[in-house]
Amino acid sequence: MKPARRLVALSAAVLLATAGCAGADSGTSGPIVVGSVNALSGAATFPEASQAAKAVFDAANASGGVNGRQIQYKALDDKGDPAAAAAAAREVVGRDEAVALVGSSSLIECEINNKYYEQQKILSIQGIGVDPACFTSPNIAPANVGPYHDMTLTLLYGSETLKLNDICALLEIAGNTLPSYQAAIDEWSAITGKKLKYLDATVPYGGSDYTSYIVKARNAGCKAITVNPVEPDSIGQLKAAAAQGWNDVTWLLLTSVYSENYAKAITNAGAGVYVPAEFYPFTDTASPQNKDWHDLMTKNNIPLTSFSQGGYLAAKYFLAVAKGIKGDITRESVTKALREMQPITDPMVGTPYVFGPGQTHHDNTAGWPIKLASGTNKWELVADDWLRIPKK
Repeated sequence: MKPARRLVALSAAVLLATAGCAGADSGTSGPIVVGSVNALSGAATFPEASQAAKAVFDAANASGGVNGRQIQYKALDDKGDPAAAAAAAREVVGRDEAVALVGSSSLIECEINNKYYEQQKILSIQGIGVDPACFTSPNIAPANVGPYHDMTLTLLYGSETLKLNDICALLEIAGNTLPSYQAAIDEWSAITGKKLKYLDATVPYGGSDYTSYIVKARNAGCKAITVNPVEPDSIGQLKAAAAQGWNDVTWLLLTSVYSENYAKAITNAGAGVYVPAEFYPFTDTASPQNKDWHDLMTKNNIPLTSFSQGGYLAAKYFLAVAKGIKGDITRESVTKALREMQPITDPMVGTPYVFGPGQTHHDNTAGWPIKLASGTNKWELVADDWLRIPKK
């Protein structure tokens, strides 16, 4: 090689080496990108989960970040639309190169994106898992109990603690959720040896009048009803029962109705509305279990809801694992750490959290029973400990 060419080649090699070193430095000192896909607009929104996760990460950044690096949190909106959910995941995972997804909350995003997450070898600590794919994917492990275990728990409380007979179910089915709700009911039957007296899986979301469904349930001889409603639907169902003079029915509902606004809207709760709260009840404002969460949410003007509890816990779990990583924090190292993590206990939940190597993740199986009585407009605790689904 001629001297001039040798000099050019040597200079190019030095430049490449320098560029390589610069890239390595930016990888270990630049921001850690963490993302989430959420229902921030559309028919049903859950903004509190990602807001809570951001508050946790902001607090961590103010204290020095993770091993000296700041967390850059990107919460994207799926608008309740499949195409938007897919686009949001590809933006934060593909373009922004997030190391993990943390605090997501959506009705559809797990179903839309779970295969993509597998392809991209990225894990998601869902703040609030809703659709079945949130609990059946190897790459998604929600922080919450989920509506299916929640239904098993509410049925267990009704039959085994309240000693209720003639329990019926009115199910609002969206997408492919019926098999999962049926499995939850079957799990209750397997534990107790009991069967539902009546099941109607045709109850609509956002119905304008639930009278016909209520009348059929009453005529079937139901003494208690389990439903999986959103708040407006449940309010309509309780009002329809009250209009029929059906004031001795017990309602066995899910965490989806657990809010202060719901309590304020209910005047006649029949024989009571019972819910197994997925996290330690946030309406117990003096509880030491919720103090850190309560203080952080209040400081950041984030609503005190189960959704913000889920987002808060998802972010705390991620931080606990990320801070234990030796070396660079990348998608690969985060995935490895979550797969190999030890269970994390927290007083806000009744089941330790672990992502682990499993092909499915539905391990949170505890709820705290609470009650809303007629005329009180307030939730009250009706247990001294967690209600748990017995291990098989």
